Amino acid sequence: MQTKKRPEKIKNISIEIKECIEKGNYFVTSHAFIRQNERMISLPESLHVLETGYEEKKKTRFDTEHNTWKYAIRGKTIRDELDVRVIVTFDENGMLIITVMHVENL
Repeated sequence: MQTKKRPEKIKNISIEIKECIEKGNYFVTSHAFIRQNERMISLPESLHVLETGYEEKKKTRFDTEHNTWKYAIRGKTIRDELDVRVIVTFDENGMLIITVMHVENL
């Protein structure tokens, strides 16, 4: 059995995200779609967080099951300035929005 080599992290994730959004090269997973509806966070709000937010490096993880990096991007929504985290990954087709959540401030 051959083990897949771990891909390198994308060095400047914000540039990669902005390029994917600009080109319309992003996809919302069914899980993310459900979570957006449950949490009342619209797609435009999620995209705004991705374009203006920052990588939350302590929440970015490597997913061994899918052999890919999951990047955590945190920022504020325009409308209500809610603190939101969006998790994305990348494949040969572009950026996948995996989930969207409110960040709990303790």
